[in-house]
Amino acid sequence: MRAVIQRTIRSSVTSEGTETGRIGAGLTVLLGVGRDDDEKDVVYTADKILNLRIFEDEEGKMNQSLLQKGGEMLVVSQFTLYGDARHGRRPSFTAAAPPDLANRLYEEFVQYVEKQGVRVATGVFQTEMVVSLDNHGPVTILLDSKKEF
Repeated sequence: MRAVIQRTIRSSVTSEGTETGRIGAGLTVLLGVGRDDDEKDVVYTADKILNLRIFEDEEGKMNQSLLQKGGEMLVVSQFTLYGDARHGRRPSFTAAAPPDLANRLYEEFVQYVEKQGVRVATGVFQTEMVVSLDNHGPVTILLDSKKEF
C-alpha cells in the first residue's frame, strides 16, 4: 500500500461535478493499493499515518500526530501511485491491485481510521476526481507498506 500524505489546512474532493468529501485541518491522503497488499498493509499504513508526528507542538516542533491534534482525514483512492515509469514514456500499472481488491482494502482503510476516532471524508472509488487542498508547511510524506522507498 502506498500513500502520499499531506498536512493540510483544508481539502476537498469532487467527483463528476459533485463534492463528495471536505475536511478542515488534518491530513489529505492519496492511497494506492498494490496487487500483493492485504489486511496487514491496511493496519500498518493506517497506524503509521495516524501516528506520524508531523504536526507542531506548543514549541513549534513537528512532534504531534493527527490523533493528538484531533484533525480530520480526506482519503482519495489513487491507483497511479503504482505507476512504473522506469521504461519508456507510458507508465505501467501492473503492480496496482485489481479494482475489486483495491476497493475492498481502501474501504477497510477508511473504516480502520474511523474506528480510531478520526472523522474521514472520501472521494468516489474508480471515478475521475478533482482534489483541492491547501498544504500546510508544506509537509508531504511518502509511505510504502512494503518499505520500497
